[in-house]
Amino acid sequence: MEIVWEVLFLLQANFIVCISAQQNSPKIHEGWWAYKEVVQGSFVPVPSFWGLVNSAWNLCSVGKRQSPVNIETSHMIFDPFLTPLRINTGGRKVSGTMYNTGRHVSLRLDKEHLVNISGGPMTYSHRLEEIRLHFGSEDSQGSEHLLNGQAFSGEAQLIHYNHELYTNVTEAAKSPNGLVVVSIFIKVSDSSNPFLNRMLNRDTITRITYKNDAYLLQGLNIEELYPETSSFITYDGSMTIPPCYETASWIIMNKPVYITRMQMHSLRLLSQNQPSQIFLSMSDNFRPVQPLNNRCIRTNINFSLQGKDCPNNRAQKLQYRVNEWLLK
Repeated sequence: MEIVWEVLFLLQANFIVCISAQQNSPKIHEGWWAYKEVVQGSFVPVPSFWGLVNSAWNLCSVGKRQSPVNIETSHMIFDPFLTPLRINTGGRKVSGTMYNTGRHVSLRLDKEHLVNISGGPMTYSHRLEEIRLHFGSEDSQGSEHLLNGQAFSGEAQLIHYNHELYTNVTEAAKSPNGLVVVSIFIKVSDSSNPFLNRMLNRDTITRITYKNDAYLLQGLNIEELYPETSSFITYDGSMTIPPCYETASWIIMNKPVYITRMQMHSLRLLSQNQPSQIFLSMSDNFRPVQPLNNRCIRTNINFSLQGKDCPNNRAQKLQYRVNEWLLK
């Protein structure tokens, strides 16, 4: 019996040492995460493990206001106090650098010409920091947010930080009222959104085929990225990557934008890895939807129907058929 207990003790000790070594491993840093399992090589945590491998990321597992979510249109609340979004470019076009980060196509604006946004659910003005693209390996998936359980082929996320309260996006991301993310669904069509066409035309997108590739784009008009609608929905959530801070207000535009089938194909040919490593498509770079946990999803779409009030006591519940939602 003593031998059995000694064996159990040794196994337990080895397990503790193993876990301790893993926690102190240099691998556990802010870049040690992935959307999907790697084909070969060492373990890299996928979304279900994000909150378990790093205590600084525990909100990814235990947070109650996580993003993305599935938007049930029958549960949306009309809020008459939501004003239209106001985009301030100062009448100028902007420049930025487009990166292959290994996880996203990321467009980071330069600091010479600033783009601010206000209105909607915002109390403060927020400054555009980055545009990220999420997309799928097939047209039936790719967006992070779902609409009545249905995904779109992609999602463009415009990440803004509160420049009135915080000096930069890093500080804002971990602070109250820190971030606003404008989300625009992407669908495949015969035509292309003019802004996305600048990013995804063959001469441009092939410049960032591999991880860490970068390419400068100039003369961009941010307003061209927005669909032709003033309608949106909004809810309080988190960033969709570690450490999943719950400091983001999401604004989801009520109409999608479009890219061509060839442009989507070009996105799927982007590699998560560097040229010397095995090719692994960047596609399917989305986090699964998270529980809504009784959060309100508000909208400025007025269907003039009464119903149950939102906890802020100033909004009406919508009751309408799903096909009345304007996303087409």
